[in-house]
Amino acid sequence: MCKRGVTLDDMHLTFQHDPRGESLTLIRRADGAVFTLSSYTRKWRVPHDLSHAVTERELGIADGIFGVIAAGAVFSTMTQIEGKARYDAKVRSDRILKAAKGVGVSEAIAAVIHEAVEKRQPTPYAQVRESWGVISQDPCPYPDEDINRATTVLRELGEQWSATPEPLQFPWPTRLRATDPKSARVRAR
Repeated sequence: MCKRGVTLDDMHLTFQHDPRGESLTLIRRADGAVFTLSSYTRKWRVPHDLSHAVTERELGIADGIFGVIAAGAVFSTMTQIEGKARYDAKVRSDRILKAAKGVGVSEAIAAVIHEAVEKRQPTPYAQVRESWGVISQDPCPYPDEDINRATTVLRELGEQWSATPEPLQFPWPTRLRATDPKSARVRAR
């Protein structure tokens, strides 16, 4: 797997096959916290959470699902299994999620790319732009080459996922970490 500008301080994702036919994502954040994220994807050949990770990374969505997790957000489907929980973990998570605008973008666009890969359809350029148009009146910021790359990478990783029971390593680049509004105010002083 290509490491695309990843350093040792980055978050790492490991997509694991769950014996129940699901997928489980192991999330190792740069702050030392380790979580599991259950994915209920039995009906899909490619895990839905993998489609989020690929779409967000390839399109540069820093405040999508995995970008907010990298910044300190915790979703109810996550379980911390290692590391010490921060004293303000819930407040911090809520603050990051409230400020993040990319979670909805990620949900909409990852779903379109995921469906195209699942149904073995061509790259969904028009559908991505249509989904973006539901979210914003601004022109879609994702050029065709980025949409194509996201679709191609998800196709390749989906084939790899289906071909082997081995975990799939997925490094997460630091540049795609959402902003914690409180941290930004502290740095600005």
